[in-house]
Amino acid sequence: MNMEQEKQKKTEKIAAEIIQMSKNKLLVNMRFMDMALNQFRMAPKPEVTPFTACDGDVYLYDPAHILNAYMLDENLPIRNFLHSVLHCVFKHFYVNTLVNQRMWDLACDIAVESAINDLALDYLNITKAKEQVQFFDLFKKKVQTVSAEKIYRYFLDEKLSEDLVERLSLLFKGDDHVLWYLTQEQKIKMKLYAGFGQDAKPLPSRLILLQGWADIALRMQTELEVFLVQGKGAGLLTQNLREVNRERYDYSEFLKKFAVRAEMMKLNPDEFDYNYYTYGLTLYENMPLIEPLEYKEVKRIREFVIAIDTSGSTSGSLVQTFVQKTYNILKSTESFFSKINLHIIQCDADIQEDVKITTQQEFDAYLKHMQLHGLGGTDFRPVFEYVNGLVDRKEFENLKGLIYFTDGYGDFPKKKPPYDTAFVFVENENYTAANNYEIPSWAMKLVLREEEVRHCS
Repeated sequence: MNMEQEKQKKTEKIAAEIIQMSKNKLLVNMRFMDMALNQFRMAPKPEVTPFTACDGDVYLYDPAHILNAYMLDENLPIRNFLHSVLHCVFKHFYVNTLVNQRMWDLACDIAVESAINDLALDYLNITKAKEQVQFFDLFKKKVQTVSAEKIYRYFLDEKLSEDLVERLSLLFKGDDHVLWYLTQEQKIKMKLYAGFGQDAKPLPSRLILLQGWADIALRMQTELEVFLVQGKGAGLLTQNLREVNRERYDYSEFLKKFAVRAEMMKLNPDEFDYNYYTYGLTLYENMPLIEPLEYKEVKRIREFVIAIDTSGSTSGSLVQTFVQKTYNILKSTESFFSKINLHIIQCDADIQEDVKITTQQEFDAYLKHMQLHGLGGTDFRPVFEYVNGLVDRKEFENLKGLIYFTDGYGDFPKKKPPYDTAFVFVENENYTAANNYEIPSWAMKLVLREEEVRHCS
């Protein structure tokens, strides 16, 4: 072995020790990240990146870069390793091929670095953190939710100058994102998976990798929220975790929770009358008589209430879309009786309108001429008082479901109503903390973004 090779081996050994030390430091102080910190297969690959790079599976690095970073600031390798881990936790590596790469890289780096700064931990402090915080203090007034997706959309709309993009990229850069934009075939051709010994085989698909990090993010959020209760600070980290862990709810499945069981006149091929079956065996020995039952028990919704919060910040088109989608789901695939009793109630702090729907024609006419009334303050109680009155007056024979469409806070009834209730919150720029809305234990909650309301099926 010549001197150059010996020097390279020594550099690789020291770099590996620095990375391991960085990981250990994080493990000791951030136990809620134990799974995330131990996910990577690591190898020196200076031919791939002059920095560090990670795709959620492999963590590649230039040993010389690790040593130089450590000599510049011993906190820098720790912070940069955490930077890469958080990219994976937030699933930044799962990139749409049509994305503006430069803007996406910058948005992801700002989201990660801002979350790290918000932790306010001494061993993560570096020289440029102060300038990052100064920028972020101004920037967060423009973007309510500090997630990569929201930052990215803002940057595309603002059309930043090349000079500003370059300056911000240098300010927030913590690693190289080159692996994010390579296919598995390209990685294999570049021999990225060589040098891992028994771990040389790549994962079967990015979707499996994505699911693994989704599970890690969910566990982190759960543990971190306990951590926060104990008085620690990690607001932006928690905010990003809540954003990335938000379920993409199937609204139609959610709505089926309100279904009631009833009988409908319909042949049921899955069941038959056992009297005919045994009679056939007795009469013809090996020939049973099978007569399908005339009734089949299915989930049906006959009586239902849609309550609409008209306190002011929800657009009329969004409300109309929600009502249309809800009705379509209710009347599709055996979820509605042929005869219905649907009440659509508009309310702010008082009842503004109650329209009774009994036919498809009435519903079509309602949507065609629908207007929002009210625009006052939000109070959920009047709707429940009003509907309880309808129940008492026998307007409903067997009301089973009320769904309340809203985008803000309000006062709830103290007593559970005699029917199932769900609140559908619309999350927008004014109500980014919708996941934190406290609702009574007797109600269900669903949080949707505006685009999810417009595209729910």
